[in-house]
Amino acid sequence: MIDPQLLRETPDLFRDSQAARGDSVELVDAALAADAARRAAITESEQLRATQKTLGKEVAQATGDAKAALLAEAQQLAARVKELAQVATDAEAEFTRTAGSIANPIIAGVPAGGEENFVTLREVGTRPVFDFEPRDHLELGEKLRAIDMTRGAKVSGSRFYFLRGIGARLEIALMNLALDKALSEGFEPLITPTLVRPEIMAGTGFLGEHSDEIYYLPADDLYLTGTSEVALAGFHSDEIVDPSDGPIRYAGWSTCYRREAGSGGKDTRGILRVHQFNKLEMFSYVLPENAEAEHENLVSFQESMLQACELSYRVIDVAAGDLGSSAARKFDIEAWVPTQGTYRELTSTSNCTTYQARRLDIRYRTESGKTAPVATLNGTLATTRWMVAILETHQQADGSVRVPKALQKYLGGLELLEPVQ
Repeated sequence: MIDPQLLRETPDLFRDSQAARGDSVELVDAALAADAARRAAITESEQLRATQKTLGKEVAQATGDAKAALLAEAQQLAARVKELAQVATDAEAEFTRTAGSIANPIIAGVPAGGEENFVTLREVGTRPVFDFEPRDHLELGEKLRAIDMTRGAKVSGSRFYFLRGIGARLEIALMNLALDKALSEGFEPLITPTLVRPEIMAGTGFLGEHSDEIYYLPADDLYLTGTSEVALAGFHSDEIVDPSDGPIRYAGWSTCYRREAGSGGKDTRGILRVHQFNKLEMFSYVLPENAEAEHENLVSFQESMLQACELSYRVIDVAAGDLGSSAARKFDIEAWVPTQGTYRELTSTSNCTTYQARRLDIRYRTESGKTAPVATLNGTLATTRWMVAILETHQQADGSVRVPKALQKYLGGLELLEPVQ
């Protein structure tokens, strides 16, 4: 939920944000009208209640026809107060509906437009050049006996897979490298639930226009999460936290599930776009004024991971129309994938300001003793998809793959992944 006071004071901020996102600007005016109607009904009701109180004293002192007239007036007032209560209730429901559909206002500087309107902030590393025809990650994975899509489809259907042998070990190594990075930066590790209640899923902003990408279990009224961000946001729902001494940081390790609805025929080869994968997700609770600085911190942690994996990458400022409803700004980091000749997203990090905290009622205590919503941020530190870039970047002519030095200690010192005959 957006900040109602901010909406009243700076409606153009929301209009401009909605326009930059390509969302409905009319929602802002509808929310303002509903808010005004609710407040007007409450004000009139309070005035009438004061009149009722005065009238009650007059009724007690009156007699005869005068008393009867006052009683009739009192009944009319009571009916009007009841009517206003219903008006206020209806207007509150309309405000909740319309304001709940308004996305988090973007931060100044976020590029307007859709997916293709991102701004590249920097490119890091040297793109690999081969003196042989490079293999894609699936061909490499099959030669290494690391990825088995055929049996994954046999067991579970399309876009499922087995990681086996060195493939399973490589993913675990990658996740452990990320976990050690998270620990060094003060994150508390959590292994999170992957099934959550509707109010938690809705509170994080995931039940909007992309809700068709989420697996739902109607018999249990639970959702399978596509990221541990959901559980990590819900971890402190309906609580007062204390980020006064610095960010409260969690690293959530979980399996993630996505239906990938509407993406048929796109990136269906291999493990780039699949229904199930593992991920280590960073999540921070911070004072609102510290959110942008923490956002930069999360990006730096992600970049250090890509550098440790010796990958060439770029950092992009995602355009407003591609943010999702909860993010006020998002940076993606995309690694170079040689056989595709382009950068592909490996990780993203979002500043959700107070949007999720308002919906989930996560607060901190201000210096005045009152409570206010915290800011929340999230960012991926490692996921299964990284194996695509690692295998392709570090491949050799014979189909073997060099292990980045930072990962070798997690693989028992192994320096080379070799094809299995």
